[in-house]
Amino acid sequence: MIPPTHKTARACAISILKCWKPLCCLILAFAFTDVRAHSQSQPATLTPATVSDTSISGSPWEAPAQEALSRARTSVASLFAHSADMVCTESVNQTILDSEGRTAYQVHSLFNYRLQTDTTGKSLKFVEAREKVEAAFHDPNRTVLITDGFGNLLLILHPEYQASYTFEAEGDEVVAGVNTLKLNFKAVTGASSPVMLQVRGQNYSVDLDGSVWIEPQSGNVVKLTAFTNSSMDELGVHSMRSEIEYLPVELHNPEESYWLPASAVVDVDSAHRHWRNIHRFTAYKRFQATVPTEERAGNQDATENGK
Repeated sequence: MIPPTHKTARACAISILKCWKPLCCLILAFAFTDVRAHSQSQPATLTPATVSDTSISGSPWEAPAQEALSRARTSVASLFAHSADMVCTESVNQTILDSEGRTAYQVHSLFNYRLQTDTTGKSLKFVEAREKVEAAFHDPNRTVLITDGFGNLLLILHPEYQASYTFEAEGDEVVAGVNTLKLNFKAVTGASSPVMLQVRGQNYSVDLDGSVWIEPQSGNVVKLTAFTNSSMDELGVHSMRSEIEYLPVELHNPEESYWLPASAVVDVDSAHRHWRNIHRFTAYKRFQATVPTEERAGNQDATENGK
């Protein structure tokens, strides 16, 4: 039996975690609490490109790192400006792990995914549209984690958030056969964050630390890891960690190439559960708007009547 098609769309700046119990609007929920994670609606004000780039100092990698980071900012800004033209297939495995790290429960889903961006205002706005094409059976007695928005973690490198993170070069590293420069980043205390947690209606900013691997000549991001830099036990969450890998995607008409998310793994630990979700993104292509059947028929009738 083919499951019914289900379409959802919501506005956000970045959305990392979302949940599937008991309400579909929750972003991260456990059996013992109500927690949401989403982006704040007002990103940081655009600031000069040297604000956070100047944090790279005191190492032989200073000049190359500044150049790589500058190119990465340009690349990321261009990607978000053009992402509304792209759609892909998203496969998601939602897993609950036992104390030994073994799979205790797992479900699989398949989506058509589109990220739409709006850069006309003072801040970035995003609308994520997910069309479920393969629904998984879900045990109502199990709380699984629904995760999305991993491509948006590149906002850490977007010019609008350049005052929110400092970077330190670690050195060269080969990732998936690509020569990259590894930069470690840390959240600036009190600065705007692209991620927030909401617990019982209250918003809490989430500071993320991590690393990003950049191809220096192009500024393309090959890999990014991010994790919470402090415990959130009071919110029911011990830790959150995500790892995203990117691959080049060729698009046609016009011919363009972008490094886009290929896979994402997110781990969330609480006092009672360890969740791990694995996303895979394939079949990227340009978005083609379709004309409703009724409209096409109406236009055809009008043409025939006009003959």
